[in-house]
Amino acid sequence: MTLYVLALLIGVIAGLRAMTAPAAVAWGAHLGWIPLAGTPLAWLGGNIATWIFTALAAVELITDQLPMTPSRKVPPQFGARIVAGGFSGAAIGFAGGAWIVGAILGVVGAVIGTLGGAELRGRLAKAFKRDTPAALVEDVIALGGAYMIVSAVS
Repeated sequence: MTLYVLALLIGVIAGLRAMTAPAAVAWGAHLGWIPLAGTPLAWLGGNIATWIFTALAAVELITDQLPMTPSRKVPPQFGARIVAGGFSGAAIGFAGGAWIVGAILGVVGAVIGTLGGAELRGRLAKAFKRDTPAALVEDVIALGGAYMIVSAVS
């Protein structure tokens, strides 16, 4: 049951920051917290995948601050978050032999995170009277949450 909750939550992280979830899962596999050996996602724990996903997550954290960055709710961005959530949820699901359920829960979490994250950030930006502090709060939630989720899998 715990893995199901973690798969849903990593999907929420994907809804907040699309590349943070796969980067966190890659690091979790790399560090041995998410056992992916012998699964189709075993490559995720390798050096190349871990660093590529880390670089993509870092770029996303920077580009999210740019004024020309489109809304997370437009189809390409929403779709990317759903794919990232499903992929990351499946990786967590593999730890318990339930990758399909993990993928489904990751997708559900990504939808929740995308819509809920947009709402939360909008409210925070209104309270701060600026978007940057709201975005930084969201970054901290995404990064801290991702760490707590993947470290809890083992």
